[in-house]
Amino acid sequence: MAVFRRGLLLPVIFLTMLSPLALSRKLNFAIKTTWNGQCIKHEPMKVSLSPAEDGGCIMKVSGPFFNSPAAPQGPPGPFDKLWDYEVVEAFFLNDKDQYLEVELGPHGHHLLLMLNGQRNAVETKLPLTYTAEIYGDQWEGKASIPLSYFPPGVTKFNAYAIHGEGDNRIYESLYPAKNTPAPDFHRLEFFEPLDMTKIVYNYNPDEISEKWKPYEKS
Repeated sequence: MAVFRRGLLLPVIFLTMLSPLALSRKLNFAIKTTWNGQCIKHEPMKVSLSPAEDGGCIMKVSGPFFNSPAAPQGPPGPFDKLWDYEVVEAFFLNDKDQYLEVELGPHGHHLLLMLNGQRNAVETKLPLTYTAEIYGDQWEGKASIPLSYFPPGVTKFNAYAIHGEGDNRIYESLYPAKNTPAPDFHRLEFFEPLDMTKIVYNYNPDEISEKWKPYEKS
């Protein structure tokens, strides 16, 4: 399910009731560099990861809305090749080069892919509960990622933000791939460690979900 709401830029107060345990297990990231390590010249996109009550993970994104390119021509929900639009992406990788790619857009579109080996997508356009809102020149999104989507034993992570068109297309990276000739978000060797116990309740790195069992590696 995907829900998209466009709103005015108004002061908003968010009141949340979270346990001390939940607060202590939230991870926050800010995408401050381009794909090759140059400092960006605007407010960074922010990504937060925290445990979901259903055992999965809540991913939130927030930051500047560039409105470039224009919104995808399709209703909010799963959208193929979302990476060609304004988007924030997160990759969750294990030590066997299995990973989950999560793409979230400001207009309510999303794209989730399971990859079994570098660039080898085995499932795509996975269902997702996702909401997105635009407030003037800012936007935020919230996704609830099921635990079954993650490959077993996730150990590393990277996040990206993309916007702009043509020669003004901008590719930004949390952990940049330095000394590479062109943007490539699948350079897995540049990913950095991620502690899944911080973002999933009772995380078991040895557990393999039914979705990943066909791709089990010894």
